Amino acid sequence: IIVDEEHESSYKQFDPSPRYHARDAAIVLASLFNCKTLLGSATPSLESYYNVQQEKYGLVQITKRYNEVLMPEMELVDIKDKHKRKRMQGHFSDRLIEEMTEALQDGHQIILFQNRRGFSPIVECNTCGHSPQCPNCDVSLTYHQYKNELRCHYCGYYTAMLKTCMACGSVELDNKGFGTEQVEQEATALFPDFKVARMDLDTTRGKYGYDKIINAFEQQEVDILVGTQMLTKGLDFRNVKLVGIMNADNMLNFPDFRAHERSFQLMLQVSGRAGRTDKRGKVLIQTYNPHHRILQQVSTNNYADMYKEQMDDRFNYKYPPIYRLIKITLKHKDYNKVTIGADWYAKSLKQIFKTNVLGPEFPPVSRIRNQFHKNILVKIPSQQSLSKTKEAIIKVNNSFLSIKDFRAVRVILNVD
Repeated sequence: IIVDEEHESSYKQFDPSPRYHARDAAIVLASLFNCKTLLGSATPSLESYYNVQQEKYGLVQITKRYNEVLMPEMELVDIKDKHKRKRMQGHFSDRLIEEMTEALQDGHQIILFQNRRGFSPIVECNTCGHSPQCPNCDVSLTYHQYKNELRCHYCGYYTAMLKTCMACGSVELDNKGFGTEQVEQEATALFPDFKVARMDLDTTRGKYGYDKIINAFEQQEVDILVGTQMLTKGLDFRNVKLVGIMNADNMLNFPDFRAHERSFQLMLQVSGRAGRTDKRGKVLIQTYNPHHRILQQVSTNNYADMYKEQMDDRFNYKYPPIYRLIKITLKHKDYNKVTIGADWYAKSLKQIFKTNVLGPEFPPVSRIRNQFHKNILVKIPSQQSLSKTKEAIIKVNNSFLSIKDFRAVRVILNVD
């Protein structure tokens, strides 16, 4: 069995069940048939690389790119400094504009990466500071310019863009932050003679949307392609000379223990789209913090350093691959029910697993589709019996569901 790009988080199924990881399922399947599994990746997941260190997996390293193509040259651009010195045009630094101009003059194509769709993630009133929220979820609505509407990226709620503030009636509404639409608009304004296209969830929803954009880019009908993480999925474009990462910081600051590992993988994967032929590509990473360890590791393509540092953290804070992790989510439309239920559930688990139970805690987005969420994390050390752990959790779960008040609360068990 071959699992290509084994580090990809999209191999993990979240909703609906079965919540499995396709890479792990592949390894189990292979062992049932006593056959070999090949995991391929330029940026392996910490889990897989840890298994190599533990001598559970063999390691084969390919030290050269296909056809001996050179790795692209990486450059970090300090946009804090550029803003200070008035060297930004919109979200483009002078360095990025210089490199783009050169690449386009040489007849090359460009990829611009921004891992946020829409035009701007927050609309804010300059008078009172209010920003429109989704009625069903605890998130602010994202402004989408092409349909002039505000959308919720969690439940799909949408409404026409406001002309005045809902709280104070002021007409001074401002957009904060930026998504792919805004990058597309700015790129079109900066390079009016060139064709700019956008590839994200909104432009690829149609039946052949995805293929259309990729084909247009391959046929070189498009000069600049702006997109989200879809762009990192191992696509092979011959003529891309430059990759611009518009803002590396929002990935690094994501509240998830894998955020740094994912950012490293995402940035190196998107960089891998540059210079896939004999001409050496270039990658520009715009950031407010060029000294961030991960960005230094990305710019020198230093997987070993990243692995070591991330593993120290995982070890110190008891996270995978050192510990196994089970996330238990409770959902209900009644805030109190979910809170009382989660407290009961966590207390029962703590009697068994002691300090290896975290929570209950509201996630960053605690209400989605009018359901309140609470999370409990159970950490399992490697020497602990998995079958006994499973038995204990199922027992707690069954007792929980047999209590009349909790019957309507939905419990989701998510392993690994």
